[in-house]
Amino acid sequence: MSRMPREQPVFAEERRQRIVDAVAAQGRVRIAELVELLGVTEPTIRKDLDELQRLRLLQRTHGGAIAVQSHSEVPLHDRGFQHREAKKLIATACRDEITRGESVFLDSGTTVQGIAEGLDNLDVNILTNALGVANLVAGRPGIRHTLIGGQVRPLGGSLIGPVALDNLTRFHVDIAFIGASGLTEDGISVADVAEAQIKQAVIDRARRVIVPMDSSKFSTSDFVTVCQLNRIDMIITERATDDVTRWCKRHGVILRVAGE
Repeated sequence: MSRMPREQPVFAEERRQRIVDAVAAQGRVRIAELVELLGVTEPTIRKDLDELQRLRLLQRTHGGAIAVQSHSEVPLHDRGFQHREAKKLIATACRDEITRGESVFLDSGTTVQGIAEGLDNLDVNILTNALGVANLVAGRPGIRHTLIGGQVRPLGGSLIGPVALDNLTRFHVDIAFIGASGLTEDGISVADVAEAQIKQAVIDRARRVIVPMDSSKFSTSDFVTVCQLNRIDMIITERATDDVTRWCKRHGVILRVAGE
């Protein structure tokens, strides 16, 4: 019979650093993998993960852990150059979800802005808090638009704050396209609290919630949670991972892969 691995407290700090390194390199790890890698018991790994989560070095999940995004938020203009082909595919698929005559909320963010770029002659009402979206749809045939008021957030090219939240209480929309920078089984997340508040308010006033998201954001968690997965109707991406497929099935979210 093989001997059960034994805990070696003297190496706890080194062991935890190796866990942090593994999560950073892979994006996610499972407890069983760490037990095999480090040669200690499962309870020891669980204690390590709990401590590392307390230190905000990772985020615990059922059966393992995922990376926490600790980098600073990338400005909207720079984000436009990241994963461009994936975002184009996703934007096209999102436009296919819009029916003539519907009211649509378009969030801030480069993927959602891509949706606005191709909108023409759909006889739709666009509600947005994004300056870029408003500029793109202004004057286009068959599109009426409303830009809510509020405080300008230059980093995200959006309007936020109490005035924006108050403006949103006047509206309901058929579809809300909500951008996010992280997705785990716990929900979607973003880097800014004020942005999250706007997204939460819109979700409460939308009949359908669609999250357009490229696969680079899967299995990562940003600073503040926007909502749990059961508040989302559909996720549109360019590539589905096994984890995201499983999470969507478990929480009743339609997962659509653009181009398929």
